[in-house]
Amino acid sequence: MTICPLVHLNGALTPLAEAHISPLDRGFLFAHAAYEVTAVYGGRFVDLEGHITRLERTLAGISIPNPHSSEGWANLHRELIAHNDLVEGLVYLQVTGGAYDARDFAGPQSFMPTVFAYADRKALIGASAREGVAAVFIEDSRWKKRDMKTTQLLSQALAYRAAKGQGAETALMVEDGLVTEAASANAWIVTGEGEIITRNLSPSILSGITRAGVMKLRETGGFTITERAFTPEEAVNASEVFTSSAGAMIAPVVTLDGRPVGDGRPGPVTRRVQKLYYEAMGADVAVAAPFVFDRD
Repeated sequence: MTICPLVHLNGALTPLAEAHISPLDRGFLFAHAAYEVTAVYGGRFVDLEGHITRLERTLAGISIPNPHSSEGWANLHRELIAHNDLVEGLVYLQVTGGAYDARDFAGPQSFMPTVFAYADRKALIGASAREGVAAVFIEDSRWKKRDMKTTQLLSQALAYRAAKGQGAETALMVEDGLVTEAASANAWIVTGEGEIITRNLSPSILSGITRAGVMKLRETGGFTITERAFTPEEAVNASEVFTSSAGAMIAPVVTLDGRPVGDGRPGPVTRRVQKLYYEAMGADVAVAAPFVFDRD
């Protein structure tokens, strides 16, 4: 990852080294902030409209005034990648409750948001997509409004650290005996019969934009997708497991708690999901992701 030199801060582009945010900002003091991460491939955004729609919903849900129209948010994103000549990577956007002259839980009657965004040069289709990742199960200790994309990410950060300590790259979060999602992605399993299962939308999980993109592939791919909760045991016994997110896109999980998933390689259903998703975002899969054909 390489952060591009120009960032957006409160309506202006500025060099990263000169971008300063108050230590009294509510995002810093209370994690009172929304964020989105949107992929850029071939100089075009992937599912930008969906990310903006979710941002607007989150801002309303956590009482932060929305400072832009939908088109205004889109223009902010376009300007940022244009001035940084970003062709492939990610745009991170954060909107906080703003900074005031005191640390007060309730804050003023109305907020003046802080808006910060940066572009990150990053290859989107890489080793994780090709080889798969290792995952472990972690107890889900997050707050109850996980459908809001906020910066309250301590539980996720600790889950990643725990996974790393066990030699894995990510974790599947478990609550009341059921998998909610991965540490920062939606989780999917594939049964021996080829049925794809992912948790149904509710406040227990984030409504992933990449998840929605995969759901749109149902007819094209001929997939049977069931939306319901599943258990860790079902995941361990699944033929395939994968996660979906803007940053990693479709990442096969090849081990769970040190045990191989299926035959220990990215499976044929996951490979087909990857192929169709990459094609939908404009990738030449024969060049960018030839590995998607290794289970044909």
